Amino acid sequence: MSETAEMKRSRAVRAGSLTIGGGAPLTVQSMTNVPAEDFEGTAEQVLRLERAGCDIVRLAVPKTECAGVFRYVKDRGARCPLVADVHFDYRIALAAAEGGADKIRVNPGNLGEKWKVREVAECLKARGLPVRIGVNGGSLDKKLLEKYGAPTAEALAESAMEEAGAFEDCGFSDIVISIKSSSVAEMLRANRLVRGMSDYPLHIGLTEAGDAYSGLVKNAIGIGALLTEGIGDTLRVSLTADPEEEVRAGREILRAVGLDPRGTIDVISCPTCGRTKIDLIGLAGRYKEAVAGIDPRGKKLRVAVMGCVVNGPGEAREADFGIAGGDGKCVFFRGGERIETVPEEEAVDYLVRATLKALEE
Repeated sequence: MSETAEMKRSRAVRAGSLTIGGGAPLTVQSMTNVPAEDFEGTAEQVLRLERAGCDIVRLAVPKTECAGVFRYVKDRGARCPLVADVHFDYRIALAAAEGGADKIRVNPGNLGEKWKVREVAECLKARGLPVRIGVNGGSLDKKLLEKYGAPTAEALAESAMEEAGAFEDCGFSDIVISIKSSSVAEMLRANRLVRGMSDYPLHIGLTEAGDAYSGLVKNAIGIGALLTEGIGDTLRVSLTADPEEEVRAGREILRAVGLDPRGTIDVISCPTCGRTKIDLIGLAGRYKEAVAGIDPRGKKLRVAVMGCVVNGPGEAREADFGIAGGDGKCVFFRGGERIETVPEEEAVDYLVRATLKALEE
């Protein structure tokens, strides 16, 4: 197999109220870490994730008795599609589909005999549900490990195509593929390979990426690189952190590459230096916190928080507007032109008002 520069447009797959692939807006996913047996705790966490901006939430379902959690969570008011994460026991997948899941995540290779895969495929087809096939280094077939000697990108890609083929052989094609690795380079290559060979929608991200700092760096590099190449239809920023942090990180990555369908308030700020005469770090942090809950309404704003007039209106000329610090005061500028001067302690409130006004225009 080899990578190809000609990337195919992905097919469209429906999961609950959302479309994945086919040019649909990119979606951000996360996963609950509350035991599925705790229906109330799971529902509360799903609702928090929704409020944080999560589009799709996945729930680990270790046994059939937990399958009722999907309907319970929806009855509590959750609107986002819910995905059942299933391993080994095909009966759990059937129960989750019947229990209200909008999508099933499986690795066909660990479901067992082909007839079990067929049972799942027929159930999903009857209910109009898609399947997500998840492949990572830890789930590779021994034959592929022997063939490639390690969980290489080629091994991961071949595994993904084989697993998808198991469902295709059952006449089922509503498939989303996820190929993840803890290696940024291998994840990138594997996704490029599969996109070159197929039109399956791709769920992208790293696995075992690390904590909220190192994990975010790895995910931003990997996910960001694929998105700028037009690869990826939905994403999860896997972190050893609160799931809400994953959602915020996912949104931040989409904003950074200009692909957040909800719009964005892109805050640019300069590094501090000896010329800085204001609390730039504090101002930038307070402004970002103040606008975090504001709906951009599909608009894209670039707002600058700069440390001095040297790095102010000039360097941030492409910003819609912003502030540049002086000695205890800030210059407000728009389109590179100075408008007025405000005291430092009033600068954040002033900038927030300007932001709200810009979104209303």
